[in-house]
Amino acid sequence: MELLCVLLALAGTDAVTGLALLPYVPRVPPTPLPGKLTATTFTLERPRGIFTPLANASDTVWLVVALANASDSFRNPPSRDAVPLYEQLPTAHAYMTLEAAVATYACSAPSPAVLRVGGDTVCGGQGGWDPCNGPLPSPGPYRVKFLMMGCHGPKAETRWSDPILLRRASSPSTIDPRPGHRGSDSVVMAALLASLGAALVMAAISTMGAQVWGSLCCRDSGSSIFTHSSYRTHHIPPALPRTLPPGCRCSPPGLGCFVPQPPAPCPAK
Repeated sequence: MELLCVLLALAGTDAVTGLALLPYVPRVPPTPLPGKLTATTFTLERPRGIFTPLANASDTVWLVVALANASDSFRNPPSRDAVPLYEQLPTAHAYMTLEAAVATYACSAPSPAVLRVGGDTVCGGQGGWDPCNGPLPSPGPYRVKFLMMGCHGPKAETRWSDPILLRRASSPSTIDPRPGHRGSDSVVMAALLASLGAALVMAAISTMGAQVWGSLCCRDSGSSIFTHSSYRTHHIPPALPRTLPPGCRCSPPGLGCFVPQPPAPCPAK
């Protein structure tokens, strides 16, 4: 299997640059996934095992993100120092991010099955050389590819993905604030609710007025009886301290440690 991968990689190698073109095509997961596409992020499947036949332990894998209409003109950087950063997207129309050791993409690597592009909301806050993964500023569409780089520059790359279009936020101008377009049923229901609310308010005011008047009358009669009655003090024992409930105890762990299942073997190429 590894020999087959090597032969496929060599078949796509550019004779001039020595760059291997891998047949893998990045894609958004086809299965339902919360937050798979948002207004500023999207999710990719994580490739596994496609770089192993050509990789050294010191190699790294990058994700190249480009506007769809600028992907054909993108040129791989000759070294890590020339990698286009996220901040250059408005002018270069492309950037590279998610740098990771090539071992992260091995078949046996205990890593998540997906990658989120655009998930770093504090991108650039630390200063310095920061190939961060910042939110995408527009719906796109975008195209992506994976690029493996060694000590002497690019070594292998995947094909470009299909265009990925992010979600668009609804424009405030499409919301009609005028109540004239409401249905007659909505108008009748609103009138009934307003009438019911007014009736409840009047009932509450009447109840409160009766209670206040009654308390004033009782207070006057009580004061006259109090002046003609004898009052004798009695010994009142001090209140006993309230018994506190037993101290809280740490609850036993509800579930055992989660043991991640080994990843499925890489599909045969």
